[in-house]
Amino acid sequence: MKNLKTISATEFRDLHAAKSAAVIIDVRTGAEFEACHVEGAKLYPLQELAPTAILDASAGSEEPLYILCKAGGRAKKAAEQIVPHTDRDVIVVEGGTDACVACGVPFGGQGGEVMSIERQVRVVAGSLVVVGVALGTLVAPGFYLLSGFVGAGLVFAGLTDTCAMGMALARMPWNRAKAV
Repeated sequence: MKNLKTISATEFRDLHAAKSAAVIIDVRTGAEFEACHVEGAKLYPLQELAPTAILDASAGSEEPLYILCKAGGRAKKAAEQIVPHTDRDVIVVEGGTDACVACGVPFGGQGGEVMSIERQVRVVAGSLVVVGVALGTLVAPGFYLLSGFVGAGLVFAGLTDTCAMGMALARMPWNRAKAV
């Protein structure tokens, strides 16, 4: 993918300061975006990503698209979806919003701590395993299957780099906000 690039948060900070017309796409959940986002970023959650909508919204601009998430993983997935639809440079900012804020990129938002999707997945998966083991011990051995099912889901998520539980959690009301 010739027009897919990455830059460090420090490089992005310098470019952000010099170019007010930059197109910055944040692919985190609405709740994460509302808590803290890079100044000038537009919200397009990864689970609802429509590359053509992003390109239509920035039509007429020849500026590269800078893609951000919390730490970089979701941004890379989003960039890979966008690249086939444009000749513009699509640039993933390494380290995401966390690294940008740490190196001094101006940011906005309501503040406060928001639990990331990854943390929510770990909490739900761990809770389901504990419940499965407890019910298997106290009620009926068949409940052990719940823990096995969760474990199999985590193995599948690790092998395929997709997470059905994460996608479902991202659609929950507490993780949503109005996209721009």
